[in-house]
Amino acid sequence: MPFAEAPFAETPVIDAHAHVWHRASTPQPWIDSGTMAAIDRDFSLADLTDLREECGLAGTVLVQSAHSPAETLALCAAVDHRSVLGAVGWVDLRADVPAQLAGIDARSPGALVGIRHLSHQDPDPEALLSLAAGIAALGSAGLAVDLVLRPDQLDQAVTLADRHPQVRFVLDHLGNPPILDSAALARWQATVTALARRENVVAKLSGITMGAEHATWTPADLEPVVATALAAFGPDRLLLGTDWPVVRLTGGAGRWLAAVAELITPLAPAERAAILAGTAQRTYRLGANTAHRNRT
Repeated sequence: MPFAEAPFAETPVIDAHAHVWHRASTPQPWIDSGTMAAIDRDFSLADLTDLREECGLAGTVLVQSAHSPAETLALCAAVDHRSVLGAVGWVDLRADVPAQLAGIDARSPGALVGIRHLSHQDPDPEALLSLAAGIAALGSAGLAVDLVLRPDQLDQAVTLADRHPQVRFVLDHLGNPPILDSAALARWQATVTALARRENVVAKLSGITMGAEHATWTPADLEPVVATALAAFGPDRLLLGTDWPVVRLTGGAGRWLAAVAELITPLAPAERAAILAGTAQRTYRLGANTAHRNRT
């Protein structure tokens, strides 16, 4: 079912998690050409525009895919290009974070809305726990911190949220719930529920089909995970992302968005509106950043 036909189609939808990449400048060594043919190519801003038009999306937050200052500058430069609302980039959290942020803002004022470190790929699986000064600097700058974690790293999010109560943390992909492993899923549920008690954390409904059967998953397979997220965080602390183009590995953005439409239809209109746009606007301060750009 095309997302534009969903029961809440009248509600503006912000895709809070999408990527573009040009592999000559931003290599993606994690892409296996044999098993990931659907994303084994470059994805451009033009492709992103096609996605928004196809799925009826009002705007996009671009998210980094590499530890690359150049990629971050390119993502920020794309903000305001056909409804790109903001960029979650990368900075070296071991270096002078304020200086790096100032350099980015000088090039693209107000475009940077958050920072993400690829913790799930870092050789040190607990790297974020040693970067307190850098994370604190992001909080002082008013930027969100996206957390991309393997399920076995999820308890780190609780530690970070407790150590940095002034920082807004965004749990990407609901912490990658292991849908096919019932014991691991129970551990994920307990940790996510504990994490949600920290008011400075929100979570993205994105990327969770990667933990299901890629070809045959149904909304019913995702329902226990989404129900846990709704019970733990509530609609006001959940935001929607496609995880495009990675979602192409599990049936595409349209299939994912149609599943979300089905799973959140029982909610009240204001609750659906929060998940579909309001939480993203508040978390990433998208309206404030747009106003800032318009003044410069």
